[in-house]
Amino acid sequence: MTTSKTTFWAGTIASGLPALFLLFDAGIKLLKLPVVVTATKELGYPESSILVTGVVLLASTVLYIVPRTSVLGAILLTGYLGGAIATHLRVGAPVFNFVFAIAIGVLLWGGLWLRDERIRNLIPLTGKSLATINLETERVP
Repeated sequence: MTTSKTTFWAGTIASGLPALFLLFDAGIKLLKLPVVVTATKELGYPESSILVTGVVLLASTVLYIVPRTSVLGAILLTGYLGGAIATHLRVGAPVFNFVFAIAIGVLLWGGLWLRDERIRNLIPLTGKSLATINLETERVP
């Protein structure tokens, strides 16, 4: 299975939309805009956590954007979004808040699935079994 140009570009766009949002979110955290300070306190986190959260989000998003590290970035962002979902559920936020985080995660992984053949081999959506993947095991002497 190879990645066609159309599939690659669809994946790039699907990956780019949430990446742009997350870069924006990291930026407003790093700038500590008043709206971010207010929202952070309303969610039950201290103001001192904003900078750290912004740095973690920025680093994870950059890892996701770089093709060689995109899988690591996707894993880290999945954890970040899981924390966001848990936080919004804990405080009783509107359904949109955690559904939006889920949608961002789906776009992240969906875009990665479209643009990276390795991910399509690991997560086949065609009904083919993982047995079709050539996994070699090494014997330890």
